[in-house]
Amino acid sequence: MNLKELIQAAKAAITAGNLEEATKLYDQAKALKAIMELEPDEDDKDSEAMKALQKERDELKAKLDKAAMAPATNGAGTVIVTEDEADKANKRNPFKSMGEFLLAVKAATNNWMDPRLASLQSTDQVDEYGFSVAGAMGDDFVGSLKAAQTGTKSFKAAPTGLGESMPQYGGILVGTEQPTSILSRVYDSSFLLSRVAMDPIGPNFNSITYHVEAESSRATGSRRGGVQFYWLSENQAPTPSRPKFENMDLKLKKAGALVYVTEEQLQDSTALESYVMRIMPEELRWGVEDSILNGTGSGMPAGIEGSNAIITQAKETGQAADTVVYENLVYMWSRLWPRSKPNAIWLISQDVEPQLMLMTLDVGTGGVPVYTPPGGATAAPYGNIFGRPVAVHESCDNVGDVGDIQLLDLGEYQMIEKGGITSASSIHVRFLEGETAYRFIWRVDGQPIWRAPLTPANGGNTVSAYVNLAERA
Repeated sequence: MNLKELIQAAKAAITAGNLEEATKLYDQAKALKAIMELEPDEDDKDSEAMKALQKERDELKAKLDKAAMAPATNGAGTVIVTEDEADKANKRNPFKSMGEFLLAVKAATNNWMDPRLASLQSTDQVDEYGFSVAGAMGDDFVGSLKAAQTGTKSFKAAPTGLGESMPQYGGILVGTEQPTSILSRVYDSSFLLSRVAMDPIGPNFNSITYHVEAESSRATGSRRGGVQFYWLSENQAPTPSRPKFENMDLKLKKAGALVYVTEEQLQDSTALESYVMRIMPEELRWGVEDSILNGTGSGMPAGIEGSNAIITQAKETGQAADTVVYENLVYMWSRLWPRSKPNAIWLISQDVEPQLMLMTLDVGTGGVPVYTPPGGATAAPYGNIFGRPVAVHESCDNVGDVGDIQLLDLGEYQMIEKGGITSASSIHVRFLEGETAYRFIWRVDGQPIWRAPLTPANGGNTVSAYVNLAERA
């Protein structure tokens, strides 16, 4: 390496958090500079000391030239990029990991820009300026929510964010699209998000209007809001009919979470990525899933629990407080829309679980366990009720309260999202504590598709895609 290349490599080592390698490279640079600038006096040209020094210089240059033939590595095994950084960025994967990318952004807050970031800045005037995760890590590692669900590349949003020239105002955005692995982990731990209907929104839009069928009865003349069929005789024309629609407007809301990372973790990009990838999916899942059930619709998605379409099944006559009995399950199942039965799930509070395990069906003078298999406590309890999966969820209410057990078809809940997850970094929030703040934002919205329960074609009890159990106080 020549002097310039040594200095660039040292800066890259600092960006990667390897101070030991950076110190070594700077020492080599200083030594090379001193040797190259050495001009012997006329009387010392042929002295043994000068010959030895010149030999040492030539050996050092030979070592440096040999090192330049192969990629240098730092102590953590990260390859130091020696080719043109703009060209490397154009290859779509200049960074080896998300942690390395975040470290480069952190260095930018100290007014030193990693050359690899230069070509990753947004030029779309519609958006605020930022850095593209897609450009930093490659298309195969990023994508929208739909890409996370299908494993394929999908719609991309334009980068957004604050400029790196204003760190004193809270940091800079480091990405406008999220690594697929973050949302994949959200789905891996999710019983709800992987089941709702989700649509991505493209650039320049922040809302979607859906046309929903205004259907509240399946009686003839009311289906689909007004469509009707007729039995016809020869040459007879049917009476015209038409469906009726209502608008359902979804406008993006902003969900956010904040993580502090210590200076010690920042010294190792692997540890940084491991920490962030462990904490963020859990917090994002919790907030958004809770809104699917309990959201108010004000500044957050509208939840199923507050919907006019939910059916609250009455408790049994004489039923004791804070109990769940077999009859409750039977009648809840009978109020579920038939088309939702293949897709429905049971969500329960953890305090309901003992009620299921101790539940029996009276037969004569005895009883038969409903939820516990024939092997008793030595076998795992059944994970289904009437063939549909059961999941404990923290957002369910306490046992005995409305919402402690719910039967839902989440395919009848519509959500939208834009551009996946964006992240921002700031060293100023907790500077004295030696921690860097990483903020994650996910723009989403959602609400139940149904507006009211549905009356079956032949009358009887109404049905819905959402059923819960009344309070048992």
